[in-house]
Amino acid sequence: MEPKATIFAVLVNLSRPPIVPSDRPPLLVLLHGFGSNEADLFALAPELDGRFQIVSLRAPIPLGGPSFAWFRLDWTPNGLVADAAGARQARDLLVEELDDLVARLAVDQARVYLAGFSQGAIVAAAVTLTAPEKVAGAALMSGRVMPEMLPGDAERAKLAGKPIVVTHGTYDDVLPIADGRASRDLLAQLPVDLTYREYAMGHGVSPECLRDVSTWLGERLDAAGP
Repeated sequence: MEPKATIFAVLVNLSRPPIVPSDRPPLLVLLHGFGSNEADLFALAPELDGRFQIVSLRAPIPLGGPSFAWFRLDWTPNGLVADAAGARQARDLLVEELDDLVARLAVDQARVYLAGFSQGAIVAAAVTLTAPEKVAGAALMSGRVMPEMLPGDAERAKLAGKPIVVTHGTYDDVLPIADGRASRDLLAQLPVDLTYREYAMGHGVSPECLRDVSTWLGERLDAAGP
């Protein structure tokens, strides 16, 4: 079946129905990086667990041509600087979109997973940490956790046991490995179920990384039961 671009709440997306039939399938939402679009991570769909209804979202900010962003970035002599207010807006937009996807696609609200790359991973982390009731788990690939998005002390208990996997390349020249390790250290202070892995790769998703993320997601579905 050919993927069809549609619009739900506000965001254009590509979707793949579950290959394994289910009355209320789990949902996996893919979030691309800065300057890309919904087709990027959707290309990974054949390698992901067939039980998932997969939706790959297009970020809301047009950069020209087929390029989009979740929020603005500035390149400075000290590295990339993120628009924190814009990141919060992207987080809130994604929460709204998740509610709409659950309602329209009749998926299992208790099994909604996020998988983001680079800037998409930043947004996925923000949603998972500040609206954990919306997300069953998250895969954060080659991104970082913004300290501004960490929950307050009173909200941390809601993250107890929340599964999160962080992957990063040791040769990443966009978001250096220091960002991955900083994310690991921040998440280690929270009561989440954290998996952290490094790969000899640049700013991307190597076959080994993709295999590990796919396996991790499948294991989460197995642990949750039918």
